[in-house]
Amino acid sequence: MRPREAVLAAFALLGLAACSEAPPPGETSSTTYSRIVTLAPNLTELVFWAGAGELLVGVSAYSDHPPQARELPVVGDAFMIDHEQLALLRPDLLLVWQGGTPAHVVDELRAIGYEVETLRTNSLDDVSAAIVRIGELTGRHESAALVATTFEDRMQGIRERYHDLPAISVFYQVSARPLYTVNGGHFVSELIELCGGANVFADLDELAPTIDVEAVVDRDPEVFMAGSDAGEDAFSEWQRWPQMAANRHGNHFVVPGDVISRATPRLLDGAVAVCEALEEARKRRQLP
Repeated sequence: MRPREAVLAAFALLGLAACSEAPPPGETSSTTYSRIVTLAPNLTELVFWAGAGELLVGVSAYSDHPPQARELPVVGDAFMIDHEQLALLRPDLLLVWQGGTPAHVVDELRAIGYEVETLRTNSLDDVSAAIVRIGELTGRHESAALVATTFEDRMQGIRERYHDLPAISVFYQVSARPLYTVNGGHFVSELIELCGGANVFADLDELAPTIDVEAVVDRDPEVFMAGSDAGEDAFSEWQRWPQMAANRHGNHFVVPGDVISRATPRLLDGAVAVCEALEEARKRRQLP
């Protein structure tokens, strides 16, 4: 992965930037839109999941799933918007990501005259709520509701399968330099909990905090876990502490980054990968 792509991927997972608030829960719109531009890759996916992919006229950079998204005009990325391209596309609705699109960008777009809808996608519940909202905005109520309900039901099935298993402590590493993790409010932490794991930094206040190496050593997780976009040597520096539980048991797991870094229904695949990793970790800690 190229450096710029790695930075954008980190921002996609972390949601570091501030953004204006989303509409109150349950609020609906009587207007339906037919020319939509998304300003985050996860929102592009959600539009397709809601059954409204044909209404997209433009997307943000790195909107690569489903494959049809790659054929759409790109209007910018997390750092910059091509206003000339955006104007040429004549969208009647912009979808922005709360936590990923900076507040000043949202304010500027609204000041220009664009209709902007902010969607929150920090948690698993947010995923289904965002799909339903997109369905309301595009007149795809039934297809969106079906996808949202299926997502919720399958996640519940995974939860029921793993909730009685012995707990195991996990450190999820977003990046090594700087050292980032996630707190208990992030969807990655929810996946870990879903699989019977315990995020050792669930108690921190920030959604995606920077932490000290010493803090990880002190909390001594039984499992090191990271997305594949963190690189093959994601855990190499932790070998300096062979006494740590994760190192003693060889519990170093890299899960597919493309299904765990974006808040979309593909998190179901991410959940399966996390659960399988933690199952293997439980077996290893039983070995001498």
